[in-house]
Amino acid sequence: MQGTELATILGWVLLWALVIGAFTLFLLRLLRRASVLAQICLVVVGTVAVLVAGMVSAFNAMVISARDLEIIWYILAMASVVAVVLSLMLGVGVSRNASRLVEAARRIGRGETLEAGDGAERAAPAMTSELARLAQELEASSRSLAESRHREAAVEAARRELVSWISHDLRTPLAGIRAMTEALEDGMAADVPGYYRKIIGQTEQMTAMVNDLLELSKIQAGSLRLRAEALDLYDLVSDALSDLAPLAAGRGVTLDGGGDRECMAVADGPSLARALRNVLHNAVIYTGSGTEVHVWVGREDGYAVVAVQDQCGGIPEEDIPHLFETGWQRDPSRGAPAGLQGTYSGAGIGLSMVAGIVKAHGGTVQVENVDGGCRFALALPAGESAGAGAHQGGTP
Repeated sequence: MQGTELATILGWVLLWALVIGAFTLFLLRLLRRASVLAQICLVVVGTVAVLVAGMVSAFNAMVISARDLEIIWYILAMASVVAVVLSLMLGVGVSRNASRLVEAARRIGRGETLEAGDGAERAAPAMTSELARLAQELEASSRSLAESRHREAAVEAARRELVSWISHDLRTPLAGIRAMTEALEDGMAADVPGYYRKIIGQTEQMTAMVNDLLELSKIQAGSLRLRAEALDLYDLVSDALSDLAPLAAGRGVTLDGGGDRECMAVADGPSLARALRNVLHNAVIYTGSGTEVHVWVGREDGYAVVAVQDQCGGIPEEDIPHLFETGWQRDPSRGAPAGLQGTYSGAGIGLSMVAGIVKAHGGTVQVENVDGGCRFALALPAGESAGAGAHQGGTP
């Protein structure tokens, strides 16, 4: 074959390839919303058409006997049939797998969870690596969405319970205030100054509850702003003991403190004082009359620790993991501890707020049962001691 003849054949083949390729692309654009099966078959048919057109161009430029030409046409026909059949098998497999993925996505949209084997494991062997990865991502997304729905349902349930509990705890003092003010208005109050003191006490109780709610909302929203500075936990404990001394005296509880006189920690004073007072307040109201609440300040494992130990009789082991959950209460009947009716708020937000404040400081809260009671330990990042008298025993 001469060079000019070869160039002519290649030119015709290139021309047919461009024409048929352009026409195939045009059809693919028209059928871009058709199934994958139809598009794969169209590509294979276009490829076979280029091959046939090239062979025809070669036959016209070459001297081939009729018998040889017939054999070549048989070979082209068989190759074309095999190519189309293989393309159909591939297209059917891809289409089936795509349909399964669509069904999996539809199930995710309905809120169902994909089990193992609903995606890549159930797919046919013809699934491509891209579709297999898509199936795996769908399964992972299904699990993540299911977990998110569970968390959202739990949060919503907790929110509803918390609103219910807070409404109950606010309604009780409000009813008492209204009854006392009506008695004062009607002149039916025998002890007017005593009524005023009770109204002030109920108001302070509601104020403390509202403040706890605001603090807890800041913690949960991540908007609690802390002004970290080095402070002496010994002084902080001393102030808390002084503030709660009247309540402890009224309940016949002895407050006792000890530990390091200068135990420095890096913390925000107001928020940490609030958390410490809350733990001490719980210890005072839960411990029995004639018993003692002991507070210890010191260092453990590189942390500055404040430990509060009471004689409440202990906490059931199954309840300890739930103590710091927002709104959690052990007793569904909302019964207050003996002798605390009207003075105790069981909304279940105090310890949750304590845990949030300590966690925001980079510390931890631990609780354990001890002989006759329980021990709450607040561990905070330690700061440098302000003087040489650190680690000397003392009594706040």
